[in-house]
Amino acid sequence: MDTQHLIPVKLICKRYNVPVSFINTLQEFQLIELIIEKDDFYIHTTQIKEVEKMMRLHYDLEINIEGVDAIYNLLKQVEHLKNEITILKNKLNRFEQ
Repeated sequence: MDTQHLIPVKLICKRYNVPVSFINTLQEFQLIELIIEKDDFYIHTTQIKEVEKMMRLHYDLEINIEGVDAIYNLLKQVEHLKNEITILKNKLNRFEQ
């Protein structure tokens, strides 16, 4: 697999000063997807922003992992609903014209 868009978990943990167990826990809760390549764990670059959000929730706001899971899933639902509203508004605008 091409590791060009993958970042090693160890590097992320070192950069953000978080334990590897935190990243593993996020994966256990299916909040992120870890990719195994050559006996190392990687995160796709598109997930870094999400990992940063979860780190802030957990470490800065002191929310436990279960709470992070609930909040993250609610935020995804809100984003989905916003997108759906935009699509429906665009359809409505087409019918009004």
